[in-house]
Amino acid sequence: MKIDFAKLQYQYQLYKDEIDKAIHCVLDKSNYIMGEEVQKLENSLEEYTKAKYAITCSSGTDALLLAMMALDISRDDEVITTPFTFIATAETIALLGAKPVFVDIDEKTYNIDASKIEEKITPKTKAIMPVSLYGQPANMDEIQAIAHKHSLKVIIDGAQSFGSTFNGKTDSNLGDISTTSFFPAKPLGCFGDGGAVFTNSEELAIKMKQLRVHGQNKRYHHKYIGLGGRMDTLQCAIVSVKLKYYDKDLALRQEVAFKYSEKLKMKSEKLVLPFVDTLATSAFAQYSVRVESRDEVQARLKEVGIPTAVHYPMPLHLQECFEYLEYKKGDFPISEKVSQEIMSLPMNPYLSDDEINYISNRI
Repeated sequence: MKIDFAKLQYQYQLYKDEIDKAIHCVLDKSNYIMGEEVQKLENSLEEYTKAKYAITCSSGTDALLLAMMALDISRDDEVITTPFTFIATAETIALLGAKPVFVDIDEKTYNIDASKIEEKITPKTKAIMPVSLYGQPANMDEIQAIAHKHSLKVIIDGAQSFGSTFNGKTDSNLGDISTTSFFPAKPLGCFGDGGAVFTNSEELAIKMKQLRVHGQNKRYHHKYIGLGGRMDTLQCAIVSVKLKYYDKDLALRQEVAFKYSEKLKMKSEKLVLPFVDTLATSAFAQYSVRVESRDEVQARLKEVGIPTAVHYPMPLHLQECFEYLEYKKGDFPISEKVSQEIMSLPMNPYLSDDEINYISNRI
């Protein structure tokens, strides 16, 4: 059996007629930048998330930049985050001249360990940036309490978690600003790059809308130093179609994850399966297990047509680009341990029972 990791073509075929129609509607109008489909998607995202303001942008990475720029995070500020994440989380902090300050992760959820945040706060700390890794929000009750106590802002890196919840609220409606990504392989993906920022603050929303068009408050009048951070009209049209079916796809992802767990917990005691906090739901951008002999397992699965991925093989504090932060091996032992064992299995809403059984049996 040959397994497709994400089944992007399968999903396109499901919604092909509507997607093609939406694309050709944009082509017929040739309004490729900030066309009416952009506002239409933003309105739909606000309705879906219950956040007051949704602002689309060019990628999940630029979403993080927009969020920090709106909060005036800049040189010599510090932002507390996790070293076990995609590089964009800390990369964007560094791009603005601020300092990423890492906190180790919880060994069950793989999200930032909220109990270790407070000891890293200094007079330079400006914000906390939790990551909703693999689709599950961090413990936002604890993080918000710490932020409130120390007058800090909270930016959620929700690139992998659109549609997830914590305490019944979507993680797009938590924190001062939440971000997401519409990268094609994300749970809600476009056909290129795209992202969004969410906030309940009118002031921040207005500023981020201006920042994404080079800081303009009117044409050729620049209030801020900004960036070219718009999401293309074509991509917005595509996501608008897919958003209509997202609740169904999200439920299917969660069903696939449940079936994986039921099968795998009966078959192997050598695997550490995903853990979802009772206060949270996960969008299951990935279904990631831990196994000590990962490289060998990956190689053997590949031989029988089962693709796997590693998210992520090296924590950020050990990356060459962050050597200047002067972290060393052993500083974040849980992140380092998990990075050596983590392995993502094929995950998408359309995995059949036969495919799930095949993968589980082979593992």
